[in-house]
Amino acid sequence: ARTARSIFDVVDDASDEPTADLLTQRMQVHEKTAWMLRSLLDE
Repeated sequence: ARTARSIFDVVDDASDEPTADLLTQRMQVHEKTAWMLRSLLDE
């Protein structure tokens, strides 16, 4: 997710909407998975 965030600025500057959309979706999946794993560890 960190790599996707760092690349997102480059993609945004290039106005590459399809790649920005893919990165956004990937970041959402990673953030959701990380949240679920943290939740399980807290139990």
